[in-house]
Amino acid sequence: MNKRLIYGILTVVLTAIEVLIALFVHDSFVRPYVGDMLVVIVVYCFVRIIIPERVRLLPLYVFLFAALVEVLQFFHIVDILGLGGSAFFRTLIGGTFDMKDIACYGIGCIILGVWEWMYFRFKKGSDVG
Repeated sequence: MNKRLIYGILTVVLTAIEVLIALFVHDSFVRPYVGDMLVVIVVYCFVRIIIPERVRLLPLYVFLFAALVEVLQFFHIVDILGLGGSAFFRTLIGGTFDMKDIACYGIGCIILGVWEWMYFRFKKGSDVG
């Protein structure tokens, strides 16, 4: 199956899971921590739709992007952009800086890095012979 299609399906499914978590899960673990780990995986899958070939440090780049967005929350970027009145953009971009979010992004990207390392190691081994 085409890699772009696979990553497209993953992006849609994982985004749907994120929306369901945001709308219906109001606990102290899944929504704040699992949701933040999952969001970097969604971003990774979206990037892989555009760039299906391996980008060696993509999990790191996704982490840096997510951390940048989190830092921009510290400076109230939603309000600076004039989007503070929109619940959609407040939810999408976020409105509150939290170091725990950056830690969750890091954990999600470590999971991605380990998955890539295992996948490409297995793929390289299967190409032999």
